[in-house]
Amino acid sequence: MTKLSVAALQLALSSDDEGENIAAVSALVEQAASEGAQVILPPELFSGPYFCREEKDEFFALARPTAQHPSVIAMQALAAKLKVAIPTSFFERDGHHYYNTMAMIDAGGEIMGTYRKSHIPDGPGYEEKFFFRPGNDGFKVWDLPTPTGVARIGIGICWDQWYPETARCLALMGAEVLFYPTAIGSEPKDRDMDTSRMWRRAMVGHAVSNCMPVVAANRIGHEGSQESGNSFYGHSFIADEWGDLVEQFGADETGTLVSTLDLEAARRHRASWGFFRDRRPQLYGRIAQDI
Repeated sequence: MTKLSVAALQLALSSDDEGENIAAVSALVEQAASEGAQVILPPELFSGPYFCREEKDEFFALARPTAQHPSVIAMQALAAKLKVAIPTSFFERDGHHYYNTMAMIDAGGEIMGTYRKSHIPDGPGYEEKFFFRPGNDGFKVWDLPTPTGVARIGIGICWDQWYPETARCLALMGAEVLFYPTAIGSEPKDRDMDTSRMWRRAMVGHAVSNCMPVVAANRIGHEGSQESGNSFYGHSFIADEWGDLVEQFGADETGTLVSTLDLEAARRHRASWGFFRDRRPQLYGRIAQDI
């Protein structure tokens, strides 16, 4: 029977001091590990404030090659020390190209590989197309050993989480748990718009339609000016294969969500519902066509 203990971290990351943000995340990683977590998910781009709200070329200086990024280096050391896996989100520079990237760090502190965010948003307060190329290496899954077997996890990054195609592709690649590091909050174009409920429901839908747990980690707190900044709304959660929220935060809590997932029970549930048995891919060609 394969079981996997997972954690989602939620915290404010508004300091301009990169070291302070990484230290705050590191403290929560330590806490989650002490609570038994084997895979620990920090939020998206956690080394600093969410810089993508403004199109300023000075922010390109925050990007580094994978092995040189402070977030990756710090999480590698922690992973090796604590014997945990940490999907680590960071701003990657690869030659003249820039990506929103996740380094999959295993429980030995080694980088198993990277995933580059596939879907890049572009709108008021979330001007990511100015900074990031769309990912060019496809969706990725990762096999992680556990004391009770091997768990295969799939990871999308923030805007990826809105696309059922992402979740389904990862599931078809054998993923058993889906992880989504996130940075999302208020919409500067409409201060009365609160997307926190639909954000959570979209991912719970992935849990239901793919019969597998979902883990989402978001930041909290206000960043930037009162007029044009973002207020990040938290609501990080862990959902099981039924789509039930087994652990959840509201808009303001700082801390760790930890849950032990029964992946064998999820496999039986997935098989009994027949969503993968009854697929009709010969009818789905329209999905792969541009509008």
